[in-house]
Amino acid sequence: MTEQERPTEATTVDLLDWQKHLRRVPKVELHVHLVGTLAAQTLADFAAEAGLVLPRPVADLYRYRNFYEFIEIFRLAAQSMRRASHFERALYEYVSAAHRDAGLAHIEVFFNPTYHYPQGVPYRAQLDGLLAGVDAVARDFGVSALLVPSIDREFGARAADQVLDDVIANPHTAVVGIGLDGPEDRGPPVQFESVFARAGRTGLRRTAHVCEDYAATPADNYRICHDVLGCDRFDHGYRLLTDPAMVARARDDGAIFTCCPKPSTRERELTRIGAIRGLIDAGIGVTLATDDPAMFDTSLTDAYLRFLPEPDPRRLRALCEAGIDASWAAPERKSALRALLAESG
Repeated sequence: MTEQERPTEATTVDLLDWQKHLRRVPKVELHVHLVGTLAAQTLADFAAEAGLVLPRPVADLYRYRNFYEFIEIFRLAAQSMRRASHFERALYEYVSAAHRDAGLAHIEVFFNPTYHYPQGVPYRAQLDGLLAGVDAVARDFGVSALLVPSIDREFGARAADQVLDDVIANPHTAVVGIGLDGPEDRGPPVQFESVFARAGRTGLRRTAHVCEDYAATPADNYRICHDVLGCDRFDHGYRLLTDPAMVARARDDGAIFTCCPKPSTRERELTRIGAIRGLIDAGIGVTLATDDPAMFDTSLTDAYLRFLPEPDPRRLRALCEAGIDASWAAPERKSALRALLAESG
């Protein structure tokens, strides 16, 4: 390294100050899957209780070669969650760490009821555990948490209807909407038109994973999720950039995407960051999240530092404001979150 390339002490101090500031700014997270938050040891504990044998040692548990191998370990983790207390512990462990390390102030958590039905865990037991976690993080950290039952495309429309039946039969103010996730190329969004329409009629908000970047998913999926499914928030969105007309359409719609800087596999890391920047540069609203933080070896702080390694207070504030705007929190909670953000400087 030449003298010119070597960072000055002032530059180093500036970066340290920036990292400290970034960590403490209050944040909203809108795209995180409960199962994907399980630390490997937590998964091992749950699996032992359930009598499941893990495929490899705990230290290697989250090493996988591609997106589809990730999905398999994700579903194995879901199979290990057999008790209401597992759902409470998972939510509490993640929120406590994210609040301490990244200033998490509000979170909306995806959980997939369909993953747990075959193990004899009814929706009500899942919900009871999660609600206990919601109460605990509000009490201990002042973090507000909402719940988003999510539908895995690969399970099909019939399974989606079962999830929605259970959501409607067990109403709670903490359950604010439904989501659509799973491999996008294996379940076109139009298949779920009727269940999303029914969710809308009951007052539930709607979001969907769309235009993710592990396969050649069409940008037109955005139009279907917006026009046909009635989504008012969108998860990922990177392949939207393959169609300039659809980019313009999303911008005109005022769409906000919950983007995750760390993908499931290493080869997509640089293109993922570039795509998020491309969405922002196109005038589209973006907020940052972790997706499956334990399984992707990331965190909420890491997500922000990956995207903003250099000081950029204006963009940091814009990302945080977009998160508040896109959240499904009550108006009074949004006002409180905006006040927290303003106080953080």
